[in-house]
Amino acid sequence: MADGEAESFVKRVAALPLPGRLMAQVAPLLNLMQHLNEQIAFMNGVLERVAHKDEQVARLCTVPQVGPVTACAFVSAVDEPERFSGPHQVEAYLGLVPGEKSSGEKQHRGPITKTGNSRVRWLLIQAALSLLRVKRPETEHLREWAEKIAARRGKKIAVVALARRLAGILFAMMRDGTQYRPPQAQEEEMEAA
Repeated sequence: MADGEAESFVKRVAALPLPGRLMAQVAPLLNLMQHLNEQIAFMNGVLERVAHKDEQVARLCTVPQVGPVTACAFVSAVDEPERFSGPHQVEAYLGLVPGEKSSGEKQHRGPITKTGNSRVRWLLIQAALSLLRVKRPETEHLREWAEKIAARRGKKIAVVALARRLAGILFAMMRDGTQYRPPQAQEEEMEAA
């Protein structure tokens, strides 16, 4: 069954009725991909174990669409949250804020600065894309917020804005030692009190 998953690519290609010469050329690449997939699966297992043992990483994994890889990368990039004055400084540190070229009275904002750790920035953008694709009740508020931005400014800008917001949420959780709670859960807790 063709599911489109990267992990099953090797099996799908091997099942194709390819001519002998083409299969001879593709076979070494498939063997290499199989070996790499095994190494990736092993490292994912290692990161999952780290995520369960490390309190900060496990806490960040409670955010929907943030897995052990993203959480580990974010914790290692931020390291000590006390060194930042707030979430906006972390967002700038990761290069998720627009660049600015100002002169006199005119202010021109450009594309994001892309300073800082490019891997963490990429992982946050992937998490933001996933949040937009997967419709879950606990992420509805974030998705609706990003969809409003997408309607005004375009999807790419909305994805980066959502990644920036995720960075702020993850930073606040690290700084405060709190678990992720969607706004609905917070409202229910306030009503119960």
